[in-house]
Amino acid sequence: MTLALELSGVHAGYGRIEVLHGVDLEVPAGSVVALLGPNGVGKTTTLRAIAGTLGVTAGTIRLDGRRIENRRASAVAARGLVLVPEGRGVFPSLTVVDNLRVAHHSAPPEAAGPWELWLDEISATFPRLRDRLGQTAGSLSGGEQQMLAVCRALVGDPKVVLFDELSMGLAPLVVSELFEHIATLREQGRTVLLVEQYLTYALELADLCYVLAKGAVAWQGDPSELRHSPTASAYLAG
Repeated sequence: MTLALELSGVHAGYGRIEVLHGVDLEVPAGSVVALLGPNGVGKTTTLRAIAGTLGVTAGTIRLDGRRIENRRASAVAARGLVLVPEGRGVFPSLTVVDNLRVAHHSAPPEAAGPWELWLDEISATFPRLRDRLGQTAGSLSGGEQQMLAVCRALVGDPKVVLFDELSMGLAPLVVSELFEHIATLREQGRTVLLVEQYLTYALELADLCYVLAKGAVAWQGDPSELRHSPTASAYLAG
């Protein structure tokens, strides 16, 4: 089994408050892995440590076998890993097309490809955005903003994509559509690590699940095992 991402004994936090207490995590290449648990156990902190937006005080993080802990977020992104953060992270005052143009301009040219070709591809993948290219991102619905955030993340053709609460505040129909796109990412050979409170969709899609509790991995296994594990269920209930 080839690992796209590996965390070993990772500690991280904010100031004097340590949130992660030795997280161990393995994400096989080409898989979808769900990182689950109640609020406040360190899920977002884990994603931020991986993506380089938060420093690590101990432990190692490897991307395709190469250490990336405490590298700048731009350096991690250049190696093929991106984070779609909670809250979407789009520029609300810019139009949809300008949001996409900014992302395309920031990506390595060899990865992003020609602007017109990439825009055509995005328009075919998300027809709803194609019809709203001239609108400001702030005027979009929550689901459309999330689609835009996903498009912005994919402009550099990343190998590993991290999603933090993709479904937050969205209607079930929109969530279903977004999760279909995550399945497509796996079919394309990309690796996905997602933090998700919407357990029904996460368990249907994931190849492997991890449950965090008090800043460390408390349980790991197949989604089918999680559904029937009293231990995992107790941790998910907080």
